[in-house]
Amino acid sequence: MTPRAKRRGPTLFTTAGLERDAPRPLADKLRPGKLDEVVGQDHLLGPEGALSRLLATRTLGSLIFWGPPGTGKTTVARLLAKATDLHFEQISAIFSGVADLKKVFDAARERREIGQGTLLFVDEIHRFNRAQQDSFLPVMEDGTIVLIGASTENPSFELIAPLLSRARVLVFRPLDEVALARLLARAESVEGRQLPLDAQARQSLIRMADGDGRAALTLAEEVWRAARAGEIFDGSKLQEVVQRRAPIYDKKQDGHYNLISALHKSVRGSDPDAALYYLCRMLDAGEDPLYLARRVVRMAVEDIGLADPQALVICNAAKDAYDFLGSPEGELAIAQAVLYVATAPKSNAAYAAYGAAMRTAKEAGSLLPPKHILNAPTELMRSQGYGADYHYDHDSPDSFSGQDYFPEQLGRQKFYDPPERGFEREIRRRLEYWAKLRKERSRQ
Repeated sequence: MTPRAKRRGPTLFTTAGLERDAPRPLADKLRPGKLDEVVGQDHLLGPEGALSRLLATRTLGSLIFWGPPGTGKTTVARLLAKATDLHFEQISAIFSGVADLKKVFDAARERREIGQGTLLFVDEIHRFNRAQQDSFLPVMEDGTIVLIGASTENPSFELIAPLLSRARVLVFRPLDEVALARLLARAESVEGRQLPLDAQARQSLIRMADGDGRAALTLAEEVWRAARAGEIFDGSKLQEVVQRRAPIYDKKQDGHYNLISALHKSVRGSDPDAALYYLCRMLDAGEDPLYLARRVVRMAVEDIGLADPQALVICNAAKDAYDFLGSPEGELAIAQAVLYVATAPKSNAAYAAYGAAMRTAKEAGSLLPPKHILNAPTELMRSQGYGADYHYDHDSPDSFSGQDYFPEQLGRQKFYDPPERGFEREIRRRLEYWAKLRKERSRQ
């Protein structure tokens, strides 16, 4: 009898046989074996997709996969390793520490010595603290590993800048209804039977999955287990069986984006009644009030700006009031902020100025500011002209020296052009007065 063989009574069986006969979740059965079997991520894996272009070169840099659960992040990482002949190693940041990472890195170094590269997939990478994230940097730089980290949280906020500078962020989208329908059809093909659902219930199941492919297949399994022979579920019976309510509207897809767009444009169009209507639509649908509060703050800075500086103060206060009061009392503060921004004077001058300045900053490169406005804490810097001929504005008439503060190679630029509306009318007068003084003093 082999070591892996066991005997139960007169019957001989092996653990390998047990593994083959063990029930497998439907999501595992349908796990794609090739990249072209992955659904819902055509922007990454289609003919012009970012990953398709990388694979065409047979090379792969470190990547961060950002997206909600059930969108294929782990599967794609595994298939990328296969496509590029890299050893696939997977860990979870939830269960791993620095000691575990050291073992993985040491093993990767050993493989590298015999010519085998390693693709390290780190699930929930945003759960690692700063020191743990730092440990990836040297092995990414020297090519010991190709890192693919998966995160359901925004990498900009959760991952350290040095790691982000060494990896490209790719966004995985929630699966749309077409992709989920394809997934269910594939499940029916593998199982050799149709889901016992009428058209309405099938659509309801897709909505219940909420963009999560794994959730869709888990729901399908629940339906098959619950259905009696010849039974077909309608929408009400489906909800009763799976005990999951279909969302009133999809918070991640068209319903969500359509309503938040309608709210924002109603505010921008100074229509308080429409703005309040769309706010209430989203609150009634179960939208997170803090998400809406954040969006209203955005409206205050994008569409009102300095035309009414109080708008940002009031919107932030509404967010704090909701934090303090909770639902449903705190939602009234958000409604008050929506009414304020909808009725405030509108200006996107600050928003446009920021965009123009950012474009110039990116295009102009690392130009040195004029030396007269640079500090000169050392003799060497003073000898180089740092701080020379700087005029302290408070010692000048009108507290305005009229000096130029742009880099000499760039020349003077104009980004901010406030309109004759609200408080910006006063700002415009100041800017025009200073421009006049600057012109006069440049002649002196």
